Parts: sequence; C-alpha cells; structure tokens
Amino acid sequence: MKTKRLTTAQAIIQFLLHQHVERDGQRQPFFAGCLGIFGHGCIAGVGQALQQYPEFRYYQTKNEQASVHIAAAFAKMSNRLRAFACLSSIGPGATNMVTGAALATINRLPVLLLPGDIFARRNVAPVLQQLEQPYSQDLSVNDAFKPVSKYWDRINRADQILCALPEVMRVLTSPAETGAVTLALPQDVQTETFDYPVELFEDRVWYLPRPVPEPTLLNRAVELIRASNKPLMVAGGGVLYSEACEALAKFAAATGIPVGETQAGKGSLGYDHPQNLGALGVTGTFGANILAREADLVIGIGTRYSDFTTASKTAFQNPKVRFLNINVTEFDAFKHAALPVVADARAALETLGQALRGWQVSAACRRRGEKFNRAWDAEVSRIYAAKGDAPPISQGAVIGAVNEAARPQDVVLCAAGSLPGDLHKLWRTREPNTYHLEYGYSCMGYEIAGGLGAKMAAPEREVYVMVGDGSWLMMSSELVTSVQEDRKLIVVMLDNHGFQSIGGLSQAIGSGGFGTRYRRRNAKTGHLDGEPVPVDYAANARSLGAHTLSARDLPELKAALAEARQQTKTTVIVVETDPEKRVPGYESWWDVPIAEVSEVASVRKARQEYEPARAAERYFL
Repeated sequence: MKTKRLTTAQAIIQFLLHQHVERDGQRQPFFAGCLGIFGHGCIAGVGQALQQYPEFRYYQTKNEQASVHIAAAFAKMSNRLRAFACLSSIGPGATNMVTGAALATINRLPVLLLPGDIFARRNVAPVLQQLEQPYSQDLSVNDAFKPVSKYWDRINRADQILCALPEVMRVLTSPAETGAVTLALPQDVQTETFDYPVELFEDRVWYLPRPVPEPTLLNRAVELIRASNKPLMVAGGGVLYSEACEALAKFAAATGIPVGETQAGKGSLGYDHPQNLGALGVTGTFGANILAREADLVIGIGTRYSDFTTASKTAFQNPKVRFLNINVTEFDAFKHAALPVVADARAALETLGQALRGWQVSAACRRRGEKFNRAWDAEVSRIYAAKGDAPPISQGAVIGAVNEAARPQDVVLCAAGSLPGDLHKLWRTREPNTYHLEYGYSCMGYEIAGGLGAKMAAPEREVYVMVGDGSWLMMSSELVTSVQEDRKLIVVMLDNHGFQSIGGLSQAIGSGGFGTRYRRRNAKTGHLDGEPVPVDYAANARSLGAHTLSARDLPELKAALAEARQQTKTTVIVVETDPEKRVPGYESWWDVPIAEVSEVASVRKARQEYEPARAAERYFL
C-alpha cells in the first residue's frame, strides 16, 4: 500500500481539500477554506498545515464565535452545499465557539469545528488553559461541545483520523443529520506524523440524494388533502435547502392551498404570489394566523414547528385539525401526531402535484386566501409610508426604505431583537435566498459576522445587514474582516437606546422595561433609569475601517442607502429609531410565563391576562 508521511494536521487539511458534493448532477468542492484565530494550541499544527497548503484558504477572523457565525451563514446561503472549517486554540478560543456550534446545530447548518485540545500524552499537564478535574484526566473544555454537536470526536492518535474523517463528512453532508461537527485536536497530536494511505487524499464525492415519499404514505397524504376543506401549508427552511421554491409555487397555484412562511422558510414564495399569506405565528400576518386558526389540515413542509411558528401551540385551533408533515428528518416529520412523509421537499411536492392533478380547494377558499394576500400588501405599504413619522423614525419605516433600496436579488440579514419579528412581517421577498434570518437560536452578535458569511457565498449580491445597537455592542468586530477581505457589506444600525425587544416584552409582562434601556445608574432609585448613556456608533464604525453615514429622518436614510450602494467598501448607516413606534402583532400570542404572585400591580394584571391566553395551548395526540 502506497503511503504518504504527514502530520495529523497536514493530513486533515489534505483530506478536506479533496471532498466534493453532488446534487442533481452538479458537483462542487465542499469546503471553502478555514476561518479562525491562531493560538498556542493550534499554530504549530493546523496553522502550519494551512500555511503549507494555501489552496485551502485561511481567513483571519477577530472572534472565534464570529468564525462559526460566518461559516453558518455561508452554509445557509449555499443551501448547505458548501461549508467552512473553523479553527481555534484550546481554552477560551475553543469555548468561544460553543455558542456558534449551538447556532449551527439548531439551524441544521454544516460547520466543521477544529478546536485545539490538551496534550494527549499528559506528561506536561496541566498545560496552559487546561481545566483539571480530580475524577478524570480525559476531560477538557472541549467536552462542552458534546451537547451542541451532531458529531463529536477527540483525536488522541494520529491514525484515528482514518476512521473519524469519513464520519465527519457523513454527518456534514447529511440533509437530515447535519449541524456542527467537532473534531477536538490535542496540540501534540496535531504535529505527530503517520504514514497515511494515499487513498485518503483522493477526490471523494458525497452524493446528496432526494428521498422520495413512501408509496403507502403518499397515498394517505393524497387522501388527507382531498378530504380537507380548509388546508394550509407551512413552508419552512427545508423548502429553501432542497431548492423546492419553484415546485412549491406551482403546487400552491395548482391547488389553491394558501401558504404561511416560517422565519427560515420566508422567501419560499414571492411576496406577491397569490397563495402567499406571508409570515405565520407570533410574528405573523393577520391572514396567515386567521387561516391557521381555522385550518382542518396543516401541511408542514421542511419545518420543525418552533414555538414562534405555532404561537406556543395556540395557532391551530380547529378541533378536528390534522397534520401532514413532509420532512427529510424523521424527527420533525412525526411532530404533532402527523402523517409523516419522510422525503425531500422538492421530490415530495412534485410527486404530490402529480397525484393531485385536477384537485383544488373551493373557489371561495381560494378567493379568501388571495384577498388576505392583497390586504396584507396594503398594510405593508401603510407601514412603509410612515406618514407623519417625525424623527426619531419607526423601525417599520427603516425596513421599508431598505426594502425599496434593495434589488430583488439582494440579501437582507438579521438575527435578534425586535427587528426579526418586524422583518418577518414586513419584508417583501422577491427571490429565494434573499431573506436571511438566523432565528433558530436568535443569537445576538450574529448579524455582521453572518453578513460576511452571506457575502462570501454570494459576492455578486449586496448584503444588507440590519442590526440593533444591542447586537452591535456584542459583536461588531468582523467589520474589520470585511474590510480586510474586500467583502463589502451595507450595515444599517438602528439606535434605539437599549434592548428594546426585551424592553417591549418587559412592558407586556408588567415590568415596565426594567433593565433593558441604556441608562446611567440612578442614585435615588438604585436602578438603571437615569440619564441616557451617549454612544457614538458612527465613530465606532469609522474606527473599525468602515465608511460611515448617519440619517435622522426618512429622506436622509434613503439618500444614505443610495450612497452606500455606490460605495466599494463596507458602509455603516446609523439611524436613530423610536422604540415606542412598534409594528403591531396580528392575531397571535406567545407564551412568556408571568409571575404568579407579585407586589407590583402591573405584573398582577399581566398574569390575569396570561392565564386565559395560556388555556388555548393544545396538545396534538
């Protein structure tokens, strides 16, 4: 057997260089390179290998958590057909990535994590940054990755990667089981050599199949649909990942079944498709939530039914409601006691469309859904217009200005705060993969790093990052990386003086926004309700290398957006918004438990309203 003598780290990079994926006859390299920061636990191992093999491009990030966010956004924008590896040293560099790993796994996005680890040979222990435990020597901070990884392994011998690397790729390329994959690499083992068989470094193609529906279950699905009077489809992220948007549009038009979109599934249909009701659930439109309440059959396509989609299990109130779930993941297909069709979304929609040829909902049902589509578009126009909206302007008006400035193919990206809910309701999506919301984990700090990942996946598009001041203060460091790599972003930073999403929630539960505003400590009350804390976000952005603009009102914002498009470098637009000018909720509720007893009258009142609302929650058995 022919072999090649390499270090463990060199062999890993050489292996990753030769991995490809194929779907629908289209083949491409799976890995786009490695993101990370060098430290003593990786610089002599994987760091040396990356220097030796520049074709596996290394990107220097500024925060290890941000590395994983960039990788997750890149994978999402690539419909999970491409991925990055993320490198860190041991200790805080590694644990910084745990949050990113949770985000990737919850959102089912392929990311390979390569954290350095403690010495496998142990004789020099405890090494710098080693967590010691008296009951085991085979434990490190990297064990914290286990609950947030879809696959986890520690390489204690150089030859172990012969068994580990194929498993890494099996999970990363699985439509059903993908997520964060962690390969902990002891720093001594990274540098040790082994005679690896050359077959390990040959090109390997991982074929991504499209599982078709099982015939018996397909027939039952057809029967359920034909027997329904008020069916509703729920389009989740699986529609986009399987590239099933065209199939969904044709199926919805042919059958007349209305469609509500989850955060991950928004953009599955164009906003003006007659059957598109828009957002569903807590952050949904009135049409989607009214028809969800009445539906006798809910057809979930690629959704995991988060509590925001189901309005904490209050969205579907028809006493005879049934569920039909199409999902490539068996775990999700069985939710809500559904008829489970474990299949690829596109394959299932095409097969169902053929089986239902000629069938459609009643004319009255079709007209009602289409009327809701038009009525919601009028509501969006009303909010975009922002008539009489004096500075500071509303968040809805800002969203409207950005939406009107963006081309159909451009991308809007966000993750946390009040922006995701308003974007879910208001953003007019015209093409698939242009609405990029990380809402599985709703991770503050994802926005700018995620925007960079989206831009790396789609360099020909403008990427509009919308971020609140709270997320900005948590992690804006990857602005520097975007400048360093000449990856232009347009960042719209909304200054609403604090954590205003939670501030609104605090008001709703009777706590009056306690601890959510950026205020000085008040010596009289002891609380953070003193004078506002002044922060110059424009100066902050300028110091990180971005071109910076400020806007006080809607005309200035529109002018700034026009200038930002003409810029060739990352541009940050800072605009102050009024946190009290909120986009309303529409026909929905979210379960946020409220204290059963309190000395505060407003909390007691909120509890009285909470109890009957909670009574509407359902079990689906």
